[in-house]
Amino acid sequence: MPGFKTFTGTAAVLDRDNVDTDQIIPKQFLKRVERSGFGKYLFFDWRFNRDGSPNPDFELNRPEAEGAEILLAGDNFGCGSSREHAPWALKDYGFKVIVAPDYADIFYNNSLKNGILVIKLPAETINSLKARVAAGDQRLTVSLNKQEILSGEEVLASFSFDPYWKEMIQNGWDEISITLKYEDEISRYEKQQEAVKQPQL
Repeated sequence: MPGFKTFTGTAAVLDRDNVDTDQIIPKQFLKRVERSGFGKYLFFDWRFNRDGSPNPDFELNRPEAEGAEILLAGDNFGCGSSREHAPWALKDYGFKVIVAPDYADIFYNNSLKNGILVIKLPAETINSLKARVAAGDQRLTVSLNKQEILSGEEVLASFSFDPYWKEMIQNGWDEISITLKYEDEISRYEKQQEAVKQPQL
């Protein structure tokens, strides 16, 4: 996966609490086995009317949200079933960062494993960010190195982040990558074990 250290992008607001994974990617689209191609189904029941036309009232269909890569969300984002397709859909749509007061645990971990930077901030801090975006200040910079969210040079918020996942996302590693990092040590250990198992003559 691409490494993530500092990123600047357009922010969009989804001001809804308890957005569950069936709303993020409805169950009828889970038949695909690839991780790609789910973005067009993201928030399908909200994004589209019954006739298939875009719903102009949905937040992400508004012109100012076009091309957004940072999502400012509500509390308990990603609740419901544990489908990994939810972060796949968000990532395929183009979101690299999600900021919310809290997340469902399984969704949070699935997002990290898929390289999405999920940030937890107090609701009042996120409301301040949402107000700035609503006022037209949509370009935000997220520095994972400094653990800050900025507008230009102005620091708007600081966030805590697990050091293990920070290193993983900064380097674009998944759990297989981190294992392969120790491939030489694993090989040496396996050879030592093989030697121990050899019968003594």
